[in-house]
Amino acid sequence: MNTWEEPIIALDYENEEEAKKFLSLLEGSSPRCVKVGMELYYASGPDFLRWLIARGYHVFLDLKLMDIPTTVKKTMRVLASMGVGMVNVHAPGGSTMMKAALEGLEEGTKPGQARPICIAVTQLTSTTEHMMQTEQLIDRSLEEVVVEYAKLTQQAGLDGVVCSANEAELLKQELGNDFLLVTPGIRFKDEEADDQKRVVDPGQAKAKGSDAIVVGRSITQAEDPQHAYENVVQLWRDAQ
Repeated sequence: MNTWEEPIIALDYENEEEAKKFLSLLEGSSPRCVKVGMELYYASGPDFLRWLIARGYHVFLDLKLMDIPTTVKKTMRVLASMGVGMVNVHAPGGSTMMKAALEGLEEGTKPGQARPICIAVTQLTSTTEHMMQTEQLIDRSLEEVVVEYAKLTQQAGLDGVVCSANEAELLKQELGNDFLLVTPGIRFKDEEADDQKRVVDPGQAKAKGSDAIVVGRSITQAEDPQHAYENVVQLWRDAQ
């Protein structure tokens, strides 16, 4: 899991040409960890993943699978065969689905390679407690729901969860230090939160217990992306 101690850059672009152009701006900093989400993957497909992997990037393929267990298992088998390093599912899909995801990953991982890390989304960082209770009709606190989904994820055998840094300290207490906590919604202190609701800066995320962070617009939309990336790395490494 040490692979993901470096900040993960979210390549939130419409196509691979834009993503490749952006990565060329960071050659001096040599980032190794990137996230490919639904928009870019659906536009560019597996070939772009292979391009990244061939150049030494560790790829977090962020498709947030949630379907019947058989479908998720077969899909994970395919994703593992591509050589990506991390994948995810939605925890509300249930323990049977999450176990099926692991089975598919193990079956699809090529001999001599490590199985991709599999994590689960508890609640999106764009979700507020009010939204959860009034729209999802979950009559519990956001914190309680995140913890229970995380426990279910651990019991299913997955490696960790996607969570807000605001829940990281509690999750460490409940689930231990070996359970990976990956935090999106990272912004510099002087930035707008945009559509994210539960955001922190890189240093705050580390201090609260996050094991890995995903950073998008703070780097990809910066006037000087290389400087912004190096700033994120420094804030992340310096935090206690």
